[in-house]
Amino acid sequence: MAPLKDNPRAAKSLALAVALVELLLTAITWFSYSVAGAATERFQLVFDMAWIPTFGTRITLGVDGIALVMLALIAVLVPIVMGSSWADRLPEGRTAAGFYALLLTTQATLVGVFAATDVFLFYVFFEAMLIPVYFLIGRFGGPKRQYAAVKFFLYSLLGGLIMLASVIGLYVVSAQRLPAGTFSWSALQSIAASVPESVQIWLFLGFFVAFAIKAPLVPLHTWLPDAGAEAPIGAGVLLVGVLDKVATFGFLRYCLPLFPAASKTLAPLVLVLSVIGIIYAALLAVGQNDMKRFVAYTSIAHFGFISLGIFAFSTQAFAGSVLYMVNHGITTGMLFIVVGMLIARGNSRLITDYGGVAKLTPALGGVFLLAGLASLALPGTNSFVSEFLVLIGSFPREPVYTIIATVGIIFAALYVLWVYQRLFQGPVRGNAVLASVPGPGTMTDPGTAAGEAKSTFADLTKREIGVLTPLVALVLLLGIFPGPVLDVITPSVTATMQEVGLADPVGGVTR
Repeated sequence: MAPLKDNPRAAKSLALAVALVELLLTAITWFSYSVAGAATERFQLVFDMAWIPTFGTRITLGVDGIALVMLALIAVLVPIVMGSSWADRLPEGRTAAGFYALLLTTQATLVGVFAATDVFLFYVFFEAMLIPVYFLIGRFGGPKRQYAAVKFFLYSLLGGLIMLASVIGLYVVSAQRLPAGTFSWSALQSIAASVPESVQIWLFLGFFVAFAIKAPLVPLHTWLPDAGAEAPIGAGVLLVGVLDKVATFGFLRYCLPLFPAASKTLAPLVLVLSVIGIIYAALLAVGQNDMKRFVAYTSIAHFGFISLGIFAFSTQAFAGSVLYMVNHGITTGMLFIVVGMLIARGNSRLITDYGGVAKLTPALGGVFLLAGLASLALPGTNSFVSEFLVLIGSFPREPVYTIIATVGIIFAALYVLWVYQRLFQGPVRGNAVLASVPGPGTMTDPGTAAGEAKSTFADLTKREIGVLTPLVALVLLLGIFPGPVLDVITPSVTATMQEVGLADPVGGVTR
């Protein structure tokens, strides 16, 4: 039997089988999680073992509602990413075995990030996930892949090193208030209220800078358009669909519960950055000619809404932000995959190289339109529910920032419909499209008029339909029936609200 590196189909099949097993295990975890028990027990399905006793570190894993929905998102997206990458042409000298192994490694580190309940263990996974993504971009990406990979790595590493200083600071603070220093999230949260605000602010900033880079928030966002543009489509989906959710997850899991006083004091700073990001990134998205950079800038704009909801301090806004994290991963992942399918047909990332594509590929155009409408939060799609919860939950406490943020909805409609119009509507035009359409009198189809050429710009294949169908179903299902996901999220965001120590301005989440 040939080694996997010399047998691409076997390597892909094995990786997909592993991803499907992980999806099955995640489904078992989902149904094993007790929503009723979440009201009294913060973490469930806990695994705990000693790691480095001298420094108080343990390998402690567990899930709450916030972590569980993120684990479910990863488990759903990875098999879809593998399916969408099945027919990709890899750079010379690169193997499918290497690419798919890096996808699985990325998934493993992300699972560790969301499941860790030891702060030092979280930091280890937070830094470790940079390595497979660096190689995915640097070895399998576009023409400027090395520049984009190094920029991504340096930005993220800088943020991680700053966070490490705060992790060490937390250990020192815990040693002053407990019998021994610890990195346990539960132990650190129990002493959070006793830490002076001035100390909390410095520790908060260490975590915040790392998460603001990872999200990214403006002005620390410049790595994402480069990384998103040069990453292979599969890696790009994980980058904008899951990897940057580590930041907003970190805000909810670490910044707010461990530094409640600092979170309230510095909230105006985060809110300002959030609304700037919504407007600024939306304006830049309107002017993009590179489809992959366009998706990256829309992602930055959406993250402004998520961070707005987190730092507006209401249970509805918290729940809306967590649901937005899930829905954004689904919607943007689908948009990125469809863009990749279009690029694979036209061999160009430039919007101006396309036009009238819906006449040649009506199904592809329809899925792009659905992904775009979900991205702008059209009622009936998944993003509408989460964006609506963020806005109604944020308004009672932060009306000014919420009103400014709603302007971003108008810009979202502008950039989505404008790009769809340029790519898919009007007469067939553009270098990428015309190059695939033979001249008159050649390759005529029996069902066409005499002399009318048949385009080789094909519509969706059976494999592509299989890849996109779960995403389309989730967009519609979560738009109409988000209740089961909100039921899982609500107890954990309610607990987070109590840990911050503020009265809820709008009450709980209603279904």
